Amino acid sequence: MNGRRRTDATPPRLSLTGFLLAFAAVAVLVAGLLSYVASSEPDGLDATTQRGCTVVQVDGGEQLEGDCIAKNARDHHLAKSPLAGYTIDGDDTLTGVAGVLGVVAAFAVLFAVVNLIRTGRNTAARGRRR
Repeated sequence: MNGRRRTDATPPRLSLTGFLLAFAAVAVLVAGLLSYVASSEPDGLDATTQRGCTVVQVDGGEQLEGDCIAKNARDHHLAKSPLAGYTIDGDDTLTGVAGVLGVVAAFAVLFAVVNLIRTGRNTAARGRRR
């Protein structure tokens, strides 16, 4: 045990996997619950780029009129994807579900990367022992 003796006063260490699972659980709760109370108003960057323009409703959509940076903006190529705009297919009532799916996807990628790194380290360590 690394030359150290475990005593009853020493708290058990949380493994990296245990930490990531606990962090993921908290992130899922935050994404699933707090997303419903988040403001739908533009954030600081959006508000800044829209200075000098007014939003006008046109044919069921919005259009900017005036002179502002955002007037030259174009939709992202994934703007029509199922989870675009923190919704599921544009349904604002599913914001929390979209948040949870985003967190799950992000942590799936994180766990895959961590496991690849661990596998590489273990393989390298075994190669050095021979």
